[in-house]
Amino acid sequence: MGASKPAQPAPDSGAQTGIVRLIDAYRDLGHFLAHLDPLSEPRTSHPLLELSEFGFTDADLDRTFDTRHFLGLPRATLRELRTALRETYCRTIGVEYMHIQDTRIRRWLQERMEPGTTAPTSTAPRRCASSRTSTTPSCFERFLHTRYTGQKRFSLEGAETLIPLLEAIVEKAPEHEVREIIFGMAHRGRLNVLANILRKPYEEIFAQFEDRYVPESTDGDGDVKYHLGFSSDRVNSRGAKVHLSLSPNPSHLEAVDPVVEGRARAKQTLFGDTERRWGIPLLIHGDAAFSPRAGAGGRDLEPVAAGRLHHRRHHPRHRQQPDRLHHRPDRRPLHDLLHRRRQDDPGAHLPRQRRGPEATVFVAELALEFRQTFHRDVFIDMFCYRRHGHNEGDEPSFTQPIMYGKIRERPSLTSIYTSS
Repeated sequence: MGASKPAQPAPDSGAQTGIVRLIDAYRDLGHFLAHLDPLSEPRTSHPLLELSEFGFTDADLDRTFDTRHFLGLPRATLRELRTALRETYCRTIGVEYMHIQDTRIRRWLQERMEPGTTAPTSTAPRRCASSRTSTTPSCFERFLHTRYTGQKRFSLEGAETLIPLLEAIVEKAPEHEVREIIFGMAHRGRLNVLANILRKPYEEIFAQFEDRYVPESTDGDGDVKYHLGFSSDRVNSRGAKVHLSLSPNPSHLEAVDPVVEGRARAKQTLFGDTERRWGIPLLIHGDAAFSPRAGAGGRDLEPVAAGRLHHRRHHPRHRQQPDRLHHRPDRRPLHDLLHRRRQDDPGAHLPRQRRGPEATVFVAELALEFRQTFHRDVFIDMFCYRRHGHNEGDEPSFTQPIMYGKIRERPSLTSIYTSS
């Protein structure tokens, strides 16, 4: 009789279960390892993501497993799987969506992010577009800082990637049946958004700095320049048009948010837009808007709670506030996370750093597609800092010398991006 074939080892069900748990853990907690904060080094480990939590040791790294639970990677070694998970969920984008109860939505997001597709592609056209939209806001701020020294403008420096994010949404909006976008934002960065997104003429902006008002202006001149609104039509690279409007906003920060929501609903009714696809609101604000802190008053809680009624898209912008709190990179603001999870909405965290513009564009396009597909809120949490403190008349190093020592040593986004 011939020699019998050796018996195949039975599949290790315990190890396979550990693989599934590992994948889901990175989907849920990977954002804690992502390099988001431009002023600190990223974490290299998390206790709940250690191999020992899933029954593995370093000796298992070269074992091959069925990894089809991680889309696009049907079979891989543990080492390859962990590398792919970190490339997807722990680089320059952190995502939070595992709290969403609808498995159809979770699957939709996974199909667009796994494996490794959150690493932004760097094709020549995309890089040229990112370079242009990243350097233009920096040049605008630098000119204002030089020409109108000491005047308040609430600079966008330290958060310049907001412009590529908004530009990506405006560019893609007509492809998703959007006819109009209504913006609401506080004063920080408003002049840059007016100039580079709504294309308000530079002569009007500069005239307001010099207390000379353009007679043809129809928006009024009874408020400071960083509170005023504007509207315009934008034509994207494919020749499609979308109407943009930025609502005027008083000093009370997020007071404009419910106004924008009401305007958006009125526009949808005017269009006969029963599916809420043609007119969408986009809100830009600091993280303090989610809690009852000085200056913001938690005013965003009611708009968030009304999200299912208004079918809007939501864009919070995280600010490190050196004049109000001590910088603790290991303590992420949890109030916005809790309210987002209560509403069952996805969120994405973005860096303001090298490769930040490409990551921002990727997330902006994904968020717009999600909003138009599921008619639900999307939270984009952009980590940034304020190069000149609260305004250009401050000296923030009096209260935050360590943080502003790092900021002074940090080159501008233009320098980082063009030298990479």
